[in-house]
Amino acid sequence: MIDSVMFWNEPNNKSHWDPALDPDWSRFAAMINLAGSAVAGVNPGMTRVLGGISPIDPNYIRHLGTLGVLDSVDVIAVHGFPLDWNLWQIHEWPAKVAEIEAVAPHHPVWVSEVGVGSFGAEEVQVFGVQKTAELLVGRVPRVYWYSLFDLPREWGATTRHKEAEGSSYYRHFYMGLIREDGTPKPGLDAYAPHAAEMGLMQWFHFEDPRLPTAVEWMKRLDVRHLRTGLSWADSFRPNALDWFDRQMEALQDFDVMVTFCFTPEHLGQGRHHTSPPDDPQQFADFCAAMIERYAPAMPARATAGRI
Repeated sequence: MIDSVMFWNEPNNKSHWDPALDPDWSRFAAMINLAGSAVAGVNPGMTRVLGGISPIDPNYIRHLGTLGVLDSVDVIAVHGFPLDWNLWQIHEWPAKVAEIEAVAPHHPVWVSEVGVGSFGAEEVQVFGVQKTAELLVGRVPRVYWYSLFDLPREWGATTRHKEAEGSSYYRHFYMGLIREDGTPKPGLDAYAPHAAEMGLMQWFHFEDPRLPTAVEWMKRLDVRHLRTGLSWADSFRPNALDWFDRQMEALQDFDVMVTFCFTPEHLGQGRHHTSPPDDPQQFADFCAAMIERYAPAMPARATAGRI
């Protein structure tokens, strides 16, 4: 079920990691190095992915390399939204991937989030799906479209500055291929021919009522690869393991990349989900516990006979 794990999400984006508390990312690096070792100790065959970076910055990857992080992960991931948030054009995707390949030649590069919203017009999203498939399917080993569902407005986006971000914030609510009311957008038809090669990235909130519907849609589309998350912060909620179990059981028919992220407020230096934890080993322990629960190493097959 789980074929890869991602450590954190967009660590070079201040909406997901607080640079004021960790200006040189040394605390982040220490946390990832501990987590990489912990996961390998539970399941040595598990593919470990560095949290998708946004912006796509080769200097950031080069810096993490000096901190030992590239020795603790097997794959580097990138995120890009050139028609919504990035300051580059969509046709630059292959060049952006090549920038990371150049500084980490021994690591495959996966695009773990790519999307185009319908904030301005739904026709723009149709173009975005088609052009993304043309540029990235076959160019990188894995691509994950963000996302299946629009984010319900009343839930709020997981970003630090919210409405202060202006239209950038409101675009978060229009990234899905299916509207909040459950009706498909034209972008869904554009995505369908590519679903087997271009996976989906879909966050599921704690006890998310959309989970069964998501599974139905993904099976109908013949989606094979899914990226989602198990929140370290959510693990302290009442009945958290019950929810995690239901989520992972529902997703058992897909190849899942699970993202471990979000610092519990009571364990962070800044008392916020973007904060470095007081004790990075606690994050590593959470990662190891989740792999032990959902993707432990399989025992070696017994030999058929003896000599």
